[in-house]
Parts: sequence; structure tokens; C-alpha cells
Amino acid sequence: MQAVPQNPCQPSPCGPNAACQVSGDVPSCSCLPDYTGSPPNCRPECVSNSECASHLACMNLKCRDPCPGSCGANAECRVVSHTPTCVCLAGYTGDPFTQCVVQQCKGAYCLRSRVCIVCPSIVICFLTVHDLTWSISAEPLPQERPTPCLPSPCGPNAVCREQNGAGSCTCLPDYVGNPYEGCRPECVLNTDCAPNRACIRNRCQDPCPGTCGPNADCQVVNHLPSCTCRPGYTGDPFRYCSLQPPERKHLSVDRNVHVT
Repeated sequence: MQAVPQNPCQPSPCGPNAACQVSGDVPSCSCLPDYTGSPPNCRPECVSNSECASHLACMNLKCRDPCPGSCGANAECRVVSHTPTCVCLAGYTGDPFTQCVVQQCKGAYCLRSRVCIVCPSIVICFLTVHDLTWSISAEPLPQERPTPCLPSPCGPNAVCREQNGAGSCTCLPDYVGNPYEGCRPECVLNTDCAPNRACIRNRCQDPCPGTCGPNADCQVVNHLPSCTCRPGYTGDPFRYCSLQPPERKHLSVDRNVHVT
């Protein structure tokens, strides 16, 4: 019986987040795509927000803009210390994380879209060639009931709702804290979450979905997803694991034996 040649990449000597390839009879290790360093110390671009610029956040182990998809209609996003903050556009009010609507009319508003809204009064809003101008009649406007939510008594990331003639503040969904002083997200850093969760878009979530390739299993270790091929499979667990070919057994033949 001839000895079956061993695969120097099984088990892999490369360490986590690295791929092993056989070069001759020697294993060759290299970091997986989007990972830096040298095996066996390959690491992602980031693990926590502090490793990114202040206008970026660590999302799925990469420094990215956290604004896309964070704000509602008619709102703009600003990143402050890695956290997206949504603010309604001028002339709009409401929950900037869901939808901002045209502010209640108190005269006439010329919006950024240059759409002129004329209120039920003698006030007329019109546009000049170079600027926005208001033309107001000498007749006084009708007295309006004060609105307890304008200006809002709430802190950042909180919404105001009128209740019994007074403004009542509540934190926006997925935010916690004192709504009158300021609400904060569930997490900012991975360390704000349990070890089997990661801080993704300011929420403690499972980082595994969508991370591993087919026929691979994901396990979260210290907030980071780790992919391994299932038993009987081999390959890059972050891309694709294929069925491992069966081992071939070679029989030795004695050429000196003659059959009569």
C-alpha cells in the first residue's frame, strides 16, 4: 500500500480570515479579500467605530457611510461621531427618521422646491428673479392657537406629540434615554452589545446573515463573524465550500510476480 499524500492545507496552518493554497508540497497563506495584515494575523478594516473616520461607521467590518437608508422622506442626514442624525428640511416637521411633512401654515412658505403655498389669509407669497420675497397686506392675520410642539421641547432623536394641550416627548424607535434631554441609539460600539452580537446601524444584531458562503457555518466570537466549511467540505468559507473529494487508495504491484 502506498501512503496517500497528505494535503498540507488540511488542517489549515494559516489562521482565521486567511486562505491556504498548495504550492508544490508547501502551503501558501494569504489574507482573504477585504482583510489586511499577514497570516495568521489577518484582520478586517474595522471592528469598532473608533477605527473609522468620525463621518463613517464600522458596518459589517468595513468603514461606511451610515446615512443611506437612515432618514425618512424630506429629511437630511448628518453623521456626528459615527452616528447618523436626521433633521427635517426647512419648512418641514415631523419624525425625520420616518417622514417629514409640510409645516403647519402660519402665513406663507416658499419652499426649497420653489413651490409657493398660499395660506387662507391675505398674505401672498411670490418669487422674484434672484430671491424669495414675501408681500404682506396691512390687514392683520387671524390669531392662531399656539402649538406646544413648535418649537419642540424635546431633545435630539426624540419626537413631540401634542397631548392635552401640552407637548409630550418620546424617544424615536430603537432609541433609549430621556427624550427631554436627548435619546441615544441602542449601541455605538460593538462593546455595547453582548459578545454574540455586533453593533450594526446602531442596533445590536447578529452579524452572521449574509457573511458566509454556501455550505459554510457562521459563529460569532467576540462580536466578529467567523466562517468555517461544514464537515466534508473544503474551500473559502466566506465565498463557497465545495464537497471534498474522497481519498484515493493506491495499491502497490510487485512487478517480479509472473502469472503462469
